[in-house]
Amino acid sequence: MHPLNEYISKQLAEKLKARKVVVWYDPRREFAPFIGELRGGARTSDEAVPVAVGGLAARLAEFDGSMFELRAVVEPFVCDDAPSEWVIIYLPGCERDRHGSVLMELEKAGECYEPQLKRLARNVLRQRYTDGVIDEMLAPERVSYEDLARASSDTSSTEPPSVLKSIFHGASGNDGIIAPWLASDGRDAEIESKEATRELVKLIRSKLGLELPDDAPLSRLRSITLRYVLAGEFRGDLSGALPLALDSIPAPRTRDEEGAVRELAHLLRTKFSEAYPGMADRVEAELGLNAAAISAGTLGSIDTFRFEERALLAHCGDLVAQKKFDQALELITGREQSFWLDRDVGRKAQWEACRRMAELGALGVAVRAAVGKASVDANGWIDAYVAKDGWFRLDQAQRRLEAWVANLDDEPEERPLGIVRGVYEDACRAMADGFTRALVAANWAVSSCLHQTRIFSEVVSEQPKPVAYFFVDAMRFEMGVELSERLPKSVEVSVRAAVCALPSITPIGMAALQPGASSSFSVVEQGGALGARIDDAFLPDLTARKKFAASRIPKVADIALDELLSLQPSRLAKKVEGSQVIIVRSQEIDHAGERGFTFQARQVMDTVIDNLARAIRKLAAAGVEHCVLTADHGHLFFPSDRDESMRIESPGGDEVDLHRRCWIGRGGTTPSGCVRVTASALGYDSDLDFVFPLGSGVFKAGGDLAFHHGGPSLQEMVIPVVTVRMKTSAPGRSSSGPVAAIGLPEAVTNRIFSVVIQLDGKNLSLFSTELVVRPLLMSAGKQVGGVGMAIDGEFDRSTGCVKLEAGKQVTVAFLLSDESVPSLRVVIQDPTTDAELYRSPTDIPVRLGV
Repeated sequence: MHPLNEYISKQLAEKLKARKVVVWYDPRREFAPFIGELRGGARTSDEAVPVAVGGLAARLAEFDGSMFELRAVVEPFVCDDAPSEWVIIYLPGCERDRHGSVLMELEKAGECYEPQLKRLARNVLRQRYTDGVIDEMLAPERVSYEDLARASSDTSSTEPPSVLKSIFHGASGNDGIIAPWLASDGRDAEIESKEATRELVKLIRSKLGLELPDDAPLSRLRSITLRYVLAGEFRGDLSGALPLALDSIPAPRTRDEEGAVRELAHLLRTKFSEAYPGMADRVEAELGLNAAAISAGTLGSIDTFRFEERALLAHCGDLVAQKKFDQALELITGREQSFWLDRDVGRKAQWEACRRMAELGALGVAVRAAVGKASVDANGWIDAYVAKDGWFRLDQAQRRLEAWVANLDDEPEERPLGIVRGVYEDACRAMADGFTRALVAANWAVSSCLHQTRIFSEVVSEQPKPVAYFFVDAMRFEMGVELSERLPKSVEVSVRAAVCALPSITPIGMAALQPGASSSFSVVEQGGALGARIDDAFLPDLTARKKFAASRIPKVADIALDELLSLQPSRLAKKVEGSQVIIVRSQEIDHAGERGFTFQARQVMDTVIDNLARAIRKLAAAGVEHCVLTADHGHLFFPSDRDESMRIESPGGDEVDLHRRCWIGRGGTTPSGCVRVTASALGYDSDLDFVFPLGSGVFKAGGDLAFHHGGPSLQEMVIPVVTVRMKTSAPGRSSSGPVAAIGLPEAVTNRIFSVVIQLDGKNLSLFSTELVVRPLLMSAGKQVGGVGMAIDGEFDRSTGCVKLEAGKQVTVAFLLSDESVPSLRVVIQDPTTDAELYRSPTDIPVRLGV
């Protein structure tokens, strides 16, 4: 039997399998020859005769003038609830009556079939011919089943089989011929030698509706077709006036042709992604689109040409500068899968910066509005700040933006960045002013929140031993929340807020975290030095605090975060062995901020959070399941280019200590925009006075206008208390696994660089077809960078984890946070165990600026 019969039989058999009964209307009697083939000869009976169709044994009943007679013939085979046989009811010369058919019950219970011969034949003929040839074969009005059966046969045909299909062997569909021809001239010589140009021209006319000149060389035909396809997609996606350059390019005439143009352009980008930029750039230049006056707001959702992405990013920046943050976010979301961004990490990083600006701006506007409506209750201010979706998210968004910008080689446009920084600073100023006034109204007492002096007695001492007690200098509340989110989901973790002792400076806050502070704590001057007193002990510096802790806590160990991270697991286990409390000190945040190197400080802050999470995991591997992490104070961190008018004259008088956000002494004046409070009002046994700026201003105390602390703002005073239980486990040491990295750089010359990672199939049977991993940049045991974006993969920004799927490559963009390291390695970990699934084989040198 011939291919056309086999194809129709297959379609019919599938319908029978699905519904048991097929009612087939053939008003033009086009399929009568097929029914004859199915029957095996002329019709000799009015009964339902047995036939074989697509491997099924069925009954064939045919209409012969009476619908009632036909229904009676098939009744014995369909009368049961579940018909015992497959039944075909064929009605030649009959139109279906959709409202009063005698066979309505059979049509509803079974399948009503109304095929078109030419449409079915086209699907069969595509096995041998291209659409242009098929169009000519199907053009005659009276082309018959027998004609099409001969054309589909391997032994007889009115047309020779497609030459193009033999040239583009293995191609799927007509697009599978046109797309590779547009992408490369590699087959042009064969097309010419086999005289297949005419077939190609007919195919393009049939598929795309484009009339090509008959006598043009293939190179010219390619240029004309490519302009038609890309200009057609661009034109269809444009919502505004068409540029004059498109007037010379014909447009598709039908919806089918428009759809074919879109599908072909999409195929060029996905299957020929290496060649597409050159093709698109050439057409863009030929049409002068880069210089055309095209409003970015009229560009659609598809980036056919490179200039569209750049114009839209500029438009997005304009929206941010106009404080239309929601519109900007909507635009950014629609461009996340742009072809041009997926191929250029640097451009994608600029869009990510714009997204972070828009998010910060939107949050800043919302928080500023909420602050304006807040009551004078200080407890209410803290509750609003630390709630699940509280105001702290504004600080989190600001840190994420500034850290991102610090890693970019090219900073975003100055105007939108300045606008969102201004929105944030305005919200912070209002928050600081309002909260300070609320504290004054409450006589500087906050009852609803844990006080810093009680953290040891009420949290640390209650933990099972051994317990690690982290002192993280200058860690804001929002950073504690983010730390909790970066820990594995299996970890027991909680975050609560505490209020730090005033002034919010390191000597006071670190002393308030000591044992005994809950029952006896004062801020005093002794021997000309400022410090805290607990019982009879004066604690002005780190040496005194370490000595005091050793005298109050039996079996205490003291270790810096940097040392902990660099120790081998066995040496760390030995160092903490037998200790009841392990004090872990981190000064990275405060140290980076106080040095005045704002740029480097931005980079360090994200890295510190990851390194704290890493330290927790290392301690668990060393047998320390329980951890409490907290801070001496938080901080305010603004752009370094704040106006010098923010500086306030010092109160003078008997000055004991002066910081940018607090003055400590006796007497003097209270400058305008400041508030004075006595030590006794804060519960201290001291004759000192404290003066704080009401808003976010600073005293003329040296240093820059970016990073500071010491005052009573929510960002400075509200600190996190993170309680963690991570079950002990052996540290993951495997350096082989199912993950591979491709395209490692010979040297890191940019802060942002990309690497392709994938599940490579090795040991894949030990894993599922999906795997969540944490890619890192490591140097000397410390994390010095992480992932900031992922292309073609699911990325969790809060944890830095990427989901991999078997057989699918994911491009990750790494952000180097510590520029001082001489070299690094790319490490990919299991986020739940820290097991290394991949480690780059050699150190990669860091040569920024090369």
